Amino acid sequence: MRRYDRLREILRLDPDEDFLAIYRLTATYEFPWDITRALELALFRTYAVPSIGRLLAETAEFTERAQKRYDDTALLLDAVVEHGFESDTARTAIRRVNRMHRSYDIADEDMRYVLCTFVVIPARWIDCYGWRPLTHHERRAFAHYYATLGRHMGIPDIPDSFEEFEACLNAYEEAHFGWDEGGREVADATLDLMASWYPGPLGPAMRGVGVALLDDSLLSAFRYETPRPAVRRLVRGALRLRGRAVRLLPPRRAPHHARQNREIKGYPNGYDVGELGTFPVPGQGGCPVPHQRRPAGADAQPPA
Repeated sequence: MRRYDRLREILRLDPDEDFLAIYRLTATYEFPWDITRALELALFRTYAVPSIGRLLAETAEFTERAQKRYDDTALLLDAVVEHGFESDTARTAIRRVNRMHRSYDIADEDMRYVLCTFVVIPARWIDCYGWRPLTHHERRAFAHYYATLGRHMGIPDIPDSFEEFEACLNAYEEAHFGWDEGGREVADATLDLMASWYPGPLGPAMRGVGVALLDDSLLSAFRYETPRPAVRRLVRGALRLRGRAVRLLPPRRAPHHARQNREIKGYPNGYDVGELGTFPVPGQGGCPVPHQRRPAGADAQPPA
């Protein structure tokens, strides 16, 4: 298999009907590392919305249990990619996400905005740092994939196309980005988590890398000091060089899923999708009713 053969396979598929197949090929073969990094960056955009950042700080999931929250979010979302919307595993994952969200008073517009980040931010990252730009074909598939996920989550008024997702994201950020102490706390905790993945002096350096990747609107919302231009150029230039280097490598021959990421630390002995996430109870986490734990109906997925 040559470097662009899988892209040719993608372009032979219908993005309106075969969106899951296209998204799988793009996310698990073509750009698994890039999409992981982009979705990490997308987290910060959600924190910059005060209503979201404040709620996340109040739950303490990202300030006191950051690694578990990171792991559970990645594994629940990727269960749908790996197994497909109609599988028992994916249905269990979506049910877990919905039950957690229903434990809190989250506005529909906030949910819709978070969905927009999943569509738009990976495309922007890949266009900047990927080994090739994302095609219009893939953008359409991304939009259909996340619109389908959003409908399973009960989110109303979901955009119909990539362009509408991007317009919704831009308008929402323009209207809602701003300072909130809780949002800053969660942003700090996430940077600390990412730094913890690297040994010794690399940790603080990687925290600086994370800040250097934030755009001016995020720096302003969190009141972070603007990185020196030379630091920004170095970080972003290194990522572009990585993309060029990947272009010269042979294509990936097996899919790479989130459960295989080295950043997933919390489940060395495997996990059950039905046990991921939190189980709020009355008086804890704002949940009005108790929730029974339900297994996924599938074997735990061991980390590769």
